[in-house]
Amino acid sequence: MTAQPNTNTFPFSLERPASRQEAEEFCSALSGTMEALLSVIEMETELVRAGKLKQAGELQPDKARLIHEYTRGMMTAKEHAVALGNLAPAATQSLRRQHGEFQPVLRINLAVLSTARDVAGSIVSAVAKVAGAKNATAPTTYGRNGSAPSGPQSARGIAVNRAL
Repeated sequence: MTAQPNTNTFPFSLERPASRQEAEEFCSALSGTMEALLSVIEMETELVRAGKLKQAGELQPDKARLIHEYTRGMMTAKEHAVALGNLAPAATQSLRRQHGEFQPVLRINLAVLSTARDVAGSIVSAVAKVAGAKNATAPTTYGRNGSAPSGPQSARGIAVNRAL
């Protein structure tokens, strides 16, 4: 493992590979990161589809870490693509193929998360409208201190967290 100045560690070196072994180790480690990320994403997708949003949310720290490792690894792979291709062509080709298979799974996950967010937003909006409607049906007589009634008031106490 190579430690970075910002204290993040990666399961692969971010340096240009100098030998076939280093190139194959990089590809293998990045492949392992992709597999772990794919596993977390598939688990999250299934939990969201099953309506188990709290359990899906608990996967977020691992998912964030793996996304960071994956993104940094792919940037490193692009930066050293020629060296990787020359030193370990089979491992590099396998990594490209795995990356291509990863993209559709990621699109499905994003669609499921977007749908869950839209459904949750619709539910919260409906609750807010019902709560606001109750305020609109308040009596229109004078208040205790003889003040004129005010118009319908919007709902109070409704908070929406749009982060999913």
